This record gives sequence, structure tokens and C-alpha cells, in this order.
Amino acid sequence: MVVAANHYSHLDPVVVGAAIGRPLRFLAVDELYGNSSFFDHLTTWLGAIPMPRETIPLAAMRLCLEELAEGGSVGLFPEGVRVWRWGEVRPKRGAAWLAHKAGVPLVPVAVAGTGEAMGRSTGRISRKPIRVHVCEPVLPGATVSDDPVGEITELWRSSVDRALGSLYGS
Repeated sequence: MVVAANHYSHLDPVVVGAAIGRPLRFLAVDELYGNSSFFDHLTTWLGAIPMPRETIPLAAMRLCLEELAEGGSVGLFPEGVRVWRWGEVRPKRGAAWLAHKAGVPLVPVAVAGTGEAMGRSTGRISRKPIRVHVCEPVLPGATVSDDPVGEITELWRSSVDRALGSLYGS
């Protein structure tokens, strides 16, 4: 399966992985690497798949497709960046493309509270409540439009939007 979550914090991969309850190989943008050899080795050991932000990530997509073909799971953040608030950036289509191409479910995940626990403006973790909602999967072949990747992306966005509204009580 492809697991796609909203993205507020560096905590999100750990939180999403724990909520899913099975190993996930997350895509990690290449700009995260090179600052700390400990972090570089840790993320590699944890199975992260480095992905360039500035070029088409062909090698990363091939690794993801191989992982999915072998029955594994891949996690990513369609927003493409950590955001200050939900909806500030248009989601990218990569998660939907992977799910569609591999013929596997896309599982939307809504994460609330990680921005307060360790948001973009800090490298420190604060004790704040974090809530996660694993939404109903979007199954392969469930689309009806001429643009299945666009439709899956919109189904992801609307699922996360509804779940965040519930988690934040709005």
C-alpha cells in the first residue's frame, strides 16, 4: 500500500509509521541529508528512500515500485514540504501515481498536533497531544474519470480534510 499523510513536522514519519503498524519506507527529500552523518545513517538504516526535490525522482520512484511489487509499503507526504497549516500548498500527485501504477491501495492518514509538538520553527520536541486518523483506503480501480491520478489525489485531499476537521473539532 501507499500511505499518504499531511505533513507538519519531522515527527510525522514516526507517528504515521506507528499508526499504520507495519514497516513503511518513506520518501525523504535529498536536502535532509549531509548535515549529520548520524541522521544520514539512521534514515538509511530505517529504509528511507532519498528523493531529489529539484529533478524528476526516477530512481526513487523505481525503488518505490519495487518495494510495492514485493508486498511492501511506501509512505510519503503529498504536500511535499512541512507546512504551517493544512491546505496552504496544493498536493503533488506522486502518491496517487504510485498507487495507480502499482495497483495498490492508497491509504490517507491525517495527523494533528505534530506541528505543535515539533513544528517548522523549532528543533525541540514539546509535550503536546498528537492525534492520528487512518482513513478508508482508496482502492485500485475505484476511479471513474479520465484522470485517475488526479481523482485519487483529490480523494486523498478530501479524506484528510474531513479527518483533520474531526481531529481539530471544526
